[in-house]
Order: sequence, then structure tokens, then C-alpha cells
Amino acid sequence: MSNIKKKVLILSPFFKPNIGGVENYLDDLCGYLKTHGYMVYVVTYQPLTVRIKAKPVEIGENIEIRRARWFGYNLFHKLEPYPVLEFAYLTPRLFIYTFLFMLRNNKKIDVVHAQGLTAAFIAKFLAAIFKKRTVMSTCAVYNLEKNSFFSKMVKWTLSTMDKILPLADFSKQELIRIGLPKDKMQAYYLWVDQTKYVPADKKTAKGKVNLSDRFVVLFVGRFIKIKGVEVLIEVAKTCDKNINFVFIGDEGPLLNYIEDQANQYENIMLAKGISGHQLIPYYQAADVLVVPSQYEEAFGKVIIEALSCATPVIGANRGAIPHVLSEQVGRVVSPTAENIKREIEYLYRHPEPLSKMTGKCREYAEKNFGEKNIEVITNSYYP
Repeated sequence: MSNIKKKVLILSPFFKPNIGGVENYLDDLCGYLKTHGYMVYVVTYQPLTVRIKAKPVEIGENIEIRRARWFGYNLFHKLEPYPVLEFAYLTPRLFIYTFLFMLRNNKKIDVVHAQGLTAAFIAKFLAAIFKKRTVMSTCAVYNLEKNSFFSKMVKWTLSTMDKILPLADFSKQELIRIGLPKDKMQAYYLWVDQTKYVPADKKTAKGKVNLSDRFVVLFVGRFIKIKGVEVLIEVAKTCDKNINFVFIGDEGPLLNYIEDQANQYENIMLAKGISGHQLIPYYQAADVLVVPSQYEEAFGKVIIEALSCATPVIGANRGAIPHVLSEQVGRVVSPTAENIKREIEYLYRHPEPLSKMTGKCREYAEKNFGEKNIEVITNSYYP
């Protein structure tokens, strides 16, 4: 322990093997921290949105993970439109579990890094009791209205954080709008390991995933309504039948619907059991990734994974997506079936503009989404 830079408690309701963007980001963050001189402690729940049971305690080199049991498989997704109820569901058990953890281990912890509002609420009390530095990362866009009860609760919760890390400038602006001081904030951007997410020859890549000689439109994400899955299915059903749509995701509530559509339409395919680095061959093979989010998307890590693999992106004009994409490497549209279909068919019928975008993706990703982005987070661990 003598060479450890800082001992960091990562506090989050969600962590692998649960599946989602937050889980992928935390996997990357913890992987970086534990190999760059930090001791990492993770307190989280057992998976809440997938039917997987993880070890309650995992101990590895420079990392310890503890998972609390909680009820309500997939209840989180049902409560997403109701942030106060969602907060009430996620907070109590994690609060008690983390408090007991800190009673036993508070001398081992230098910094509490809270992921999202539930974790920040808990960290606020931990800081008061155990006198620890607290950092909060936003993991979502909260749609805060200036004088609403929810906004007042957010402001109260975050006002005592030593550092607030909004995910992209879009998130930062909504926190400033409700009265949080901007000098406490520094926006951070996600990153990918660009030694693993790399381009490949499209023809060769397509052959490796059994998509040879096909124009491939890729969707990667949770199979829930707000991710725009149904909109993209509608596009697939009405598009030129030479355009093939590949859907990769978890066991969300729309899984059976997508499976049914894949059985009915030859140009719709469902790839099951694909996650993490297993996605790389699909990114490399795709001609375009579509992110048709129907809500204010916080970031969309799949965007930068695809760009790093030299695949252009059509993204919704929601949340931080317009701040992540550039016209050099993709298109931003209002996420209706008509708009998305128009962009896909244009790129299919005009290979030259698509080729130009494809050629610029990797350079754009290297410039904006490399591991240097982690420095904003690690710097926040110090006064």
C-alpha cells in the first residue's frame, strides 16, 4: 500500500456484470485506476436489470468489489420516467450497506467517488460523518427545471461535493442553470482503449461476423423504448431491403419484440450474448451505427467505440449526442423513422460521402476520446 496514490471508494448502484453504459464506463475507470497506482473499493448492488447473480465480494489486485442484494428485477427501467420514485428505490439499501462498510473501512478510504445522484446523496452523509473528500460524476441528463422540487433536491445534494464532474458540457449547463457554482465543476468526456477499438478492413470484418457483402446498420444498446429500438425497427421494415440491420443489446423488455421482427424480416438480425470487447468486430464490420435515442442521452459510449473502429454514426439530436458528434464523422437528426431512414438510404446510395466520413472517424476519435480524458477524473481526487 505504500506506493498507492489514493484509495478511492467508487459508489454506484450499477456495476458489471450488470449491463449498460455506466457499467462499461466504470469497468474502464476501475481498470485504469488499479493499474495506475490507485487502490479501488467498489460498493454497488447485485445486478438489477439482468438475471445474473454475481459474487457478493470480489478481491483482486488493487481492487475490492462488494455487492448488496436488492429486490425488483428490471424495476429500475420501469421507474426511469419518475426520478423521485427511482431515487427512493435505489437509495435505502445502498445507503445502509455503504454506511456499514465505512464503519469498518473508513481509514482505508481517501476519496469517495459517487456515480449519479443516488450515490451522491449517500456520499453527502458519508462526507459529513467520516470527513472524506467527495467527488460526484453525473451519469445521465436529469432534465432539471429551475424551481422544481427535484432540482432543489439535486442542488442540495451536490452543494457539498468537493468536485462535480458533469458528463459533457450539456450536463454542466443544466447544473449551472439550477444554481450550482461552475467553479466546482469540470466536464469530463468518456474514452475508449484505442489499442483495442481499432479499424479493420470492412470486407474482412464483415466476413468474420457472417455479414459478407452486406450494407450493415448497427444498433448497440438496451432494448428499451427510450433507446429508440422500435423506431429503428420501423426504419428497417420500410428501408431498401438490401440494407441490413443488426441489433445487439441486453435482455431488456423489448427483446422478444426484436426477436419476433428478426424472424419476420430477412434484413433484421439479432445478435445475442455480445458485450464488451466482443462488440469490436461488429463495429468494424458496420457501415454505420445508429443511436436513435428518444430521450436526453447523457453521452452514448457506443458512439466513441464505433468512431474508434472507423464507423460513422447517425445520432439523435438529444442530450450530449450533438456535442460528441461532428459532421465530419456522422449526422445528427431528430430521431424520427423518416429522418433516420433518409440518412441511412442516402449513405447507402452515395458511397463516396460515406467513405469520406469513414476515413475521418479514427483521427477524430484519437483526438477527442483517448485515455487523456481520465485525467479530469483523477485530478479531482486531489484538493
